[in-house]
Amino acid sequence: MASLTEELVLIPGGEFLMGSDSEGDHRPVHKVYIDSFYMDKYEVTNAQYLRFCQEAGHRLPEFWGRDDFRCGPDYPDYPVVGVSWSDAVAYAAWCGQRLPTEAEWEYAARGGLVGRNYPHGDTLEPPDGNYNKSGKGGPVAVGSYPANGYGLHDMQGNVVEWVGDYYAADYYSSSPAANPRGPASGRFRVIRGGGWHSGPYCNRVYYRNALPPNWVDFNVGFRCVKDIEY
Repeated sequence: MASLTEELVLIPGGEFLMGSDSEGDHRPVHKVYIDSFYMDKYEVTNAQYLRFCQEAGHRLPEFWGRDDFRCGPDYPDYPVVGVSWSDAVAYAAWCGQRLPTEAEWEYAARGGLVGRNYPHGDTLEPPDGNYNKSGKGGPVAVGSYPANGYGLHDMQGNVVEWVGDYYAADYYSSSPAANPRGPASGRFRVIRGGGWHSGPYCNRVYYRNALPPNWVDFNVGFRCVKDIEY
C-alpha cells in the first residue's frame, strides 16, 4: 500500500440538513448525522494520479495528453479527469483511503453553512469557482479559488466528483439518519459538485447526478476521504 502526502482536512462530525425541497431528486430535506472524517483539501491532481499509475501499473486517464482538458504531465497541479468510478476507487484504495459517501460530500461541501445553495452562500459568481461562466474553458490548478468554511477547495466548480454511493432518485425518502451509505445496489454511481463545464444550478451543494461506473468524462474527477482510527 502506498502513502501520499495529500493535505487532509479534519471534517468535524455533526448533524446537518441534507438536500433541498426544491423540485428534483434532492428532496425531502432530512436531518443526517455524520461521524468525523478526514477529506482531501484538494481534488486529486494529475501528478498524484500519474504516480499511482506508474507505481500500481494502472492505465492512464482517457484524456491523458489533452491540453484542452489540462490532462497530462504538463499540468501537474490540475485535477485529473477522464477517470471512471472504478479508477477512482482503485486510486483511493492504493492510498489507504476511500471515496466519500454522498452525505459526507454534501456535509463537507456546505462547510458549516445551513440551508445555503453553495459552499460560500446563496449565489455563485466567477470569483467563487470555476464553472461555465468563469471563462476558463477547462480545469484550473487546484486551490485557485477560496476555500469553504471547512478549508476545502473546489467543492463547487473545477471538476465534478465521484462519490461512493449507488444512485436512486428516491433514496432520500428512506435514508438512514446516521452515516447513510446509499442504496445497496444500482446501475449508476453518484457524482457531486459542478465542474468547469457545468452551469450554476449544477454547482449547488445539494444537486445530485449520476453516471455509469465505467463512464469517463472531461468534467469529472474526484477526491478521497480517510476514516479516523480510534
